[in-house]
Amino acid sequence: MVTAPVSGQAQDRQGRLGTLPHGTYVCSTPGDAAGPAWHEIPDKDFIIANASTYETKDGSGTYLLTGENVVFTRGPMNGMRFQRTGTGTLRWIDSEGKPGRIRCVRRNGSA
Repeated sequence: MVTAPVSGQAQDRQGRLGTLPHGTYVCSTPGDAAGPAWHEIPDKDFIIANASTYETKDGSGTYLLTGENVVFTRGPMNGMRFQRTGTGTLRWIDSEGKPGRIRCVRRNGSA
């Protein structure tokens, strides 16, 4: 059997390890036409501090970014899963493996 080389983008989707951009990630749920477009959830906000570590108001921990999948592996967010939908955007994955309503976006100006 002969296999073709995998492009860099395809490799990323298949499981290349990486890290998220450093900064503050603000989490929210969608609003509606009668009010704000997004409802922030301050208790879910976190900071990507250094390499694969994060901080919340409840403590710090580690995460693993494999391709487009983010899994928090230690600390207060242990077990939470997200799908990376953009450079600084994550979408929560529920316990059944389906995309949830919560998204976390890296705040502009975060370093």
